[in-house]
Amino acid sequence: MDMESGPNAIRYIEIAEAAEKVRQADRILVIGCSGGGKSTLSQRIARRFGLTYVSIDRDVLWLPGWVQRGKPEQHRLLVALSAGERWIMDGTNTSTFDIRVPRSDLVIWVRMPRWLCIWGILSRWITNRGGTRPEMAPGCPEKIDLDFIRFVWTWEKVYGPRVLAGLAAHAAGKPVLMLKSRAQMRDLLDLLGSRA
Repeated sequence: MDMESGPNAIRYIEIAEAAEKVRQADRILVIGCSGGGKSTLSQRIARRFGLTYVSIDRDVLWLPGWVQRGKPEQHRLLVALSAGERWIMDGTNTSTFDIRVPRSDLVIWVRMPRWLCIWGILSRWITNRGGTRPEMAPGCPEKIDLDFIRFVWTWEKVYGPRVLAGLAAHAAGKPVLMLKSRAQMRDLLDLLGSRA
């Protein structure tokens, strides 16, 4: 177990402990960069443990045609979804950590290398071209452009510090698992019996 010091220390845990926490958790927050595997991991855990799968992209952020919902409506939806009793929620948006992190029993940070995230967004674009992924809002077909590739490539540098600050501010004492490789993700799923 890696523990930072100070009152706002983030309590990192190892995969074996995280597997036990997942088995006991009612609410799990899964965060990280696009293409890292958050949605796949979340959906597998949701199926295995009967948790409601909540996708921030599908259920909060996007309307058909890649139109973003207004901020007040996003906030209302997040408060309502976070108030649920049993869920796994996939999405990072650090500006809503104050709502979601305190309600979570466990936070899983899918922190893959950026080249792997780029591979992830390219491969899902090839797989879903012209269609809409189940974790995306209806009417939002898979797309990719240079701005999105740049967003993913620079995500760790831009958003990594925001995630750390958000966790320090809102995850006091909560267990946080950081997954940095596909092998670690497979190990967790193996321990949970949810690799499919």
